[in-house]
Amino acid sequence: MELKLLNKEELRRLYQTEMVFDFPRSELKPLRGMLRLMDLSRYEPLLALEDGEELGYAMIWLAGDGKGALLEYLGILRGKRNGGLGTKLLAALGERYDQLFGEVEAQDSDDPAENELRRHRVGFYLRNGFRVLDYECALFGVHFNCIYRGPETDDRKVQVMHRSVYGDYFSPGHMERYIQLPLAPGEEVRPAPEWVEE
Repeated sequence: MELKLLNKEELRRLYQTEMVFDFPRSELKPLRGMLRLMDLSRYEPLLALEDGEELGYAMIWLAGDGKGALLEYLGILRGKRNGGLGTKLLAALGERYDQLFGEVEAQDSDDPAENELRRHRVGFYLRNGFRVLDYECALFGVHFNCIYRGPETDDRKVQVMHRSVYGDYFSPGHMERYIQLPLAPGEEVRPAPEWVEE
């Protein structure tokens, strides 16, 4: 599987034709935020291809110090799912990035079917070499479990890398208002309407 780094126009097309359908609005970063991070050389929007055929994508937010990368979004194009492509895409990402961390929605929905879907997502990452970290987070009002794949065994060090991705970009006030990382045991998730850029 080949990973192609997208330019801004290609990202815009992918965002409008795939991502807005794949992710709930509360979890989808505004396109302008992705484009701004690209200007800062901190974002790698990747398209997965095989024999020239577009199959999936991954949005990677790079840590400012070059240590680690946040797997912000992973998707297989509609009509091409359930064929093992997600596993192949994660394998290709593993060849490109030594340390990947990310967030998967916590299984605390009032809807049992939604919780089952979330369990399935976590299982997918576990089968592909990730582990669930010992801390959780809440981003813009959405509660997440945190996951990691890489050589680091100390969850505190992963947490520092994870938080730095957001902390190097957002102002302290924005961090205080929208980013709860880590989410302390028993801490309430602060509501937020959606991703908000400064």
